[in-house]
Amino acid sequence: MALASIAIASSNPLYSSLTLPTSRGRGGSSTRRRRTHCLKITGSSLAGGSALFQAAHHTVDTYIKSGMVIGLGSGLASDMAIQYIGLQLGAGALKDIVGIPMSIACASEAAKAGIPLGHYEYCSQIDFAFDDADIIEEGTLISVIGRTRNQGEESIIQEKSILNAANKLVFMITENQYKSGPDGSIPVLVNSLNWMQAAEEIDDLFLGDAEVWRRPSIGIAGPNGGDFPLVTKEGHNVLDVIFTSPILSLNEVSKSLDEVDGVIDHGIISKFPCTAVIASESGLSVVDNLPKNAVKEP
Repeated sequence: MALASIAIASSNPLYSSLTLPTSRGRGGSSTRRRRTHCLKITGSSLAGGSALFQAAHHTVDTYIKSGMVIGLGSGLASDMAIQYIGLQLGAGALKDIVGIPMSIACASEAAKAGIPLGHYEYCSQIDFAFDDADIIEEGTLISVIGRTRNQGEESIIQEKSILNAANKLVFMITENQYKSGPDGSIPVLVNSLNWMQAAEEIDDLFLGDAEVWRRPSIGIAGPNGGDFPLVTKEGHNVLDVIFTSPILSLNEVSKSLDEVDGVIDHGIISKFPCTAVIASESGLSVVDNLPKNAVKEP
């Protein structure tokens, strides 16, 4: 769906809402999608630079204030946001910022940018977090993370924990990552001792709709993960559940995976409230899943 079709005319040309109809979720249950609100920022109001660059700068300028503890995400847009925070700290526009990195890669990027870092385990409050997402389901803003990160030292568990702990969360994505009926893979962390049993149960659960492959640390992926399956820093294997048809409801998939014996966690995250900053050539769209009458905070 093109971003232009998200907005419905309202008295404010920059602000509109979309109510999605009740849809039939995977597994036969019906799910009601949350009302979302969309703020559109046209290309003419943006300075030069790539769309994701503008999304990163918009996120920092709009949501980050001095004195905040910030969850730092991973990915192209997150790296640009981290670099921009460093510039703002150096210029004195931001002060007393503490970053909580979600990965070793973003910790390294933040250190280079001059952002003071803290540890999630010792942090009592995270004011705000930003991250890249692989895909976001239109209407619900339920997201998938961890599709392409192959390093064993990275942790979906840590990333989700920080995102869920944040008082406010923003994902930065491109317009082709925001869609109804998403497809592609969902990473699932499983106990390495009985991964085959979990894989078979997941395969039966989504029979005909998805394939289940164990992620390798090197080489070509396959059902068994080759001779060198990826082992996370917590000691788990990663199963990539690759959907070959559109997913009717990420929420239903999440519930189903949670009930599989041996599943530790997965890459589906449902956070409320949540905001998506969606970058396109025509500008930015800022979508949230707040109730219509909620008081919005920057």
